[in-house]
Parts: sequence; structure tokens; C-alpha cells
Amino acid sequence: MSYGVSAALQAAVYQQLSNDAQVSAQSGGAIYDAVPTGTVPQTYVSLGPEEVREASDRSGAGAVHRFTVSVVSEAAGFGAAKILAGAVCDALEDVPLTLDRGRLVGLWFERASARRTGTGGAIRQIDLRFRARVEDN
Repeated sequence: MSYGVSAALQAAVYQQLSNDAQVSAQSGGAIYDAVPTGTVPQTYVSLGPEEVREASDRSGAGAVHRFTVSVVSEAAGFGAAKILAGAVCDALEDVPLTLDRGRLVGLWFERASARRTGTGGAIRQIDLRFRARVEDN
């Protein structure tokens, strides 16, 4: 197994979301690897937690990465957050991401969780869980 592809996968996902016209339009370009301190935009996308499991086979080292992309919005209702979450899914599914290290075998949407957070439930958060299979050459 190799965790060595993790940084390359994260960079490719971030780049894909940043370059996607719909995601950028819906988020106002607020796409973060780490949410900045202080005031943040009303709506943004953030890369989140990751779990990695060994998936090597006869052809070489590999891993399965399960990672979360969060859509956070203070807009009233879940509508705007769901539209942005859909754009995130569209941007990542069936797209041949190029990694600086290793190779992406596939990237799939697994599930989503939508909830209210913050004081009085004023913030809507949708966590999108993806699964990526990578090989390390």
C-alpha cells in the first residue's frame, strides 16, 4: 500500500473544483483546502476528512481513498447548497483527473448527508462522500 498518492489526489480534486465553471459560479470561487480563519463567504466548498485503505494487487501498489467535500451555506433553506452540491458531484464524477503522482483508476460518489449546524441551525452543510481508487507507479 502507498499513502504517497494522497497529496496528488487532493491537489487534483481541488484543481478540478476550482476550474469547474459551475462550482466556481455557485460558490463565488470560495473553494478551500483549509477554511480560512475570520470571516468566510456565505457559501463555500471545503475539502474535508479522508480515510485510506490498502488496495494493492499483482499489478502494483494501490489504495482506496474515501474523502469528503463539504458545501456550507448560510443561505435560507437547502436549495442553494443542494445546487452547489450537485455541481460538485458533476465536476468530479467520470472525470479523468491527472495526478502528479500515481494514477486515478476511478472516482465515484458514495453518499451525502445534509444537516443544519451553527447557532439556531442557521448554517446548512452538505457533506459529499467520494471513493477514489488509485495506483502508485
